[in-house]
Amino acid sequence: MAKRVLIVDDAQFMRDLLRDIFEQAGWEVAGEAENGKQALAQFQLLKPDLVTMDIVMPLRSGIEAVGDIMASDPAARVVMCSALGQESMVMEAVNAGAKDFIVKPFQAEQVLRIVKRAMA
Repeated sequence: MAKRVLIVDDAQFMRDLLRDIFEQAGWEVAGEAENGKQALAQFQLLKPDLVTMDIVMPLRSGIEAVGDIMASDPAARVVMCSALGQESMVMEAVNAGAKDFIVKPFQAEQVLRIVKRAMA
C-alpha cells in the first residue's frame, strides 16, 4: 500500500511541487492544507503517514501546528519545509516534535531522501 502524505503550505505552487514529487515517487497525497489550523483538522481526519509543513503560514504557524499534531498523536511524522535563513524556527519546530526539515527551494531527490530518513 502506498504511503500517504498531507502537504501543508500556504502557497499553492509549493503544494503542487510537493504533490508532483510525492506522486512520482509512488506516494498517495491524502490531502492538502493552507494554514496551521487546517493542518491539524486534516491530520486528524486523514491520519497520513507523513506531513510536510511550511513554517510561516496564516492563522497558526507551522511550529504551532506541529505542536498541535504531536499533542494529538505523539507518533506523527512531520517534516518542516523552510526557506533559507529560518534556522532558528526550524530548531523550534524540531523541539516541538518535527522529525526533520527540507530547505526551500528543493529538489525531488533531496525531499525523498529526507522523507525516507524521517520514515525510518
